[in-house]
Amino acid sequence: MTTFHAVVWMDQSEAHVVMFDREHMEAQRIKSRSHHKHQGKADDNTAFFAAIVDALEGTHEVLLAGPGLARNQFRDWCASHQAGIAQAIVDSVPTDHPSDGQLVAMARQYFKKYDSMAADPSMA
Repeated sequence: MTTFHAVVWMDQSEAHVVMFDREHMEAQRIKSRSHHKHQGKADDNTAFFAAIVDALEGTHEVLLAGPGLARNQFRDWCASHQAGIAQAIVDSVPTDHPSDGQLVAMARQYFKKYDSMAADPSMA
């Protein structure tokens, strides 16, 4: 599915990649295979992060969400390894464990505000 927006909720053990537009939503869960979940080293997460990037193919704006450091480690990894996705990441916000529906509702509100600010040069 190619959409303009996606939200990725992630922690060290899994990611929920939700791509959506006005009428559609598609969710995918990606499990980490790292045996070092408590250490949270980005090097241990290469396959996990690459699978998330693959799931985001065709998306233009990505919001990262989740508890802990995984979302920021993913953003940093993308900056070093996947410049296209790194440029698509608009923000990283802390959240608990919302349902996919709650996650999309939060992301829709975020992108509505983000898109309004991006369209208004006085907000930059």
